[in-house]
Amino acid sequence: MRPKLRARQVIVQPPPKPSNEAERLAALHAQCILDTPPEERFDRITRLAIRLFRVPIALVSLVDAERQWFKSCVGLGVRETPRELSFCGHAILQADLMVVEDALRDERFRDNPLVVGTPAIRFYAGHPISMGDGVRVGTLCIIDREPRVVSSEDRELLRDLGRMIEEQLTAMRLATVDELTGLSNRRGFLTIANHALAMCQRSAQPATLAYLDLDRFKEINDSLGHATGDEALREFADILLDTYRGSDILGRLGGDEFCVCFLGTSLAETERPIQRLQEALHRRNESGAFPYRLHCSAGTVAYDPSRHPGITDLLAEADARMYAHKRGRRAAAGDGIESGVDAGSERRRRPELAPV
Repeated sequence: MRPKLRARQVIVQPPPKPSNEAERLAALHAQCILDTPPEERFDRITRLAIRLFRVPIALVSLVDAERQWFKSCVGLGVRETPRELSFCGHAILQADLMVVEDALRDERFRDNPLVVGTPAIRFYAGHPISMGDGVRVGTLCIIDREPRVVSSEDRELLRDLGRMIEEQLTAMRLATVDELTGLSNRRGFLTIANHALAMCQRSAQPATLAYLDLDRFKEINDSLGHATGDEALREFADILLDTYRGSDILGRLGGDEFCVCFLGTSLAETERPIQRLQEALHRRNESGAFPYRLHCSAGTVAYDPSRHPGITDLLAEADARMYAHKRGRRAAAGDGIESGVDAGSERRRRPELAPV
């Protein structure tokens, strides 16, 4: 008679609590971020992680007392899971990346329901999100359903993205989001773009900056009022969000000036995205549904680390090119660029306004 095979004992190892758990939870709760709606500034980074690492799942996971909750969640249909099952609960115990190349070969996770069941995790890499002084509140993590080996370059890229998440959490306290449009304001854009450019330099990827300025925006304010001007700025921001990729970095620098940082995109490759924006504005203007028209001038510059030590240098060059573009358009048209205000509305609201 053949001996009976003894079934392997199923063991799920919940992550231990860090020694500073009380301090860690206090910092997390003081952030007032748990159970808040998704935000574009976090979702853009997880979408960028999906694109860079070609994984099906990327998360910004915050480890609460009994759960991990996802501030950003791409590729997973739930917003939280129990902490006792979480990989991220283990990841916050260390200061650097935690990488699990094959969960079925790791004693901590091989019997985990998230491994043997849905979503069938095989690969995990998480960068702990630090609030300083060893207080780690969660992770930026990428997940695959197949085993993977992580290169040193990929590890550094994930660290870069994790630091961008940390800066966004800091930004929430420093008010770096433009309240009117929901885009990053100047401070927020500079912070994120600086990190993104450093990441592109390390990975030898191209990047291009587009500096955008709404043409004759002052006429909209003067003729139709500041409330309508605010509406125009919000509308232009929405068109940018609809036109560009989730991984592109958008910002309103102030007034009627906006920026787009295209990552992994050469100067030649930005011609089509800029054209798409002009086409979107044309369709909107030709609809006849608005009392004002939106036009913009653009200046684009390819990132060159030898000429652009930082994002401010890149902005200055793109700004100069934008104004050169604006002057060239006016000269070519005999200063006949269309007014920002619909002629009918202009006559109704400001009959004394001289035609342009």
